[in-house]
Amino acid sequence: MTNLILSVLMLAGAALFAGGIYVLRKGINKKQGWLMLVAAAVMFANVGIWTIPTPESNLPVSPQSAD
Repeated sequence: MTNLILSVLMLAGAALFAGGIYVLRKGINKKQGWLMLVAAAVMFANVGIWTIPTPESNLPVSPQSAD
């Protein structure tokens, strides 16, 4: 499920990035174009944060051992 969410975020980020560039080049609404680029950057940063591997000792919940 996580892979699906990350894939959708990447596609949405790419669409926002392309749309932001398009809006800025057309000169329709520069504020909206910049906001679209910022939203795309936030999406890409979220995907980057979620995919960074963490050491096992830094997990928020330690795995239970089956005794």
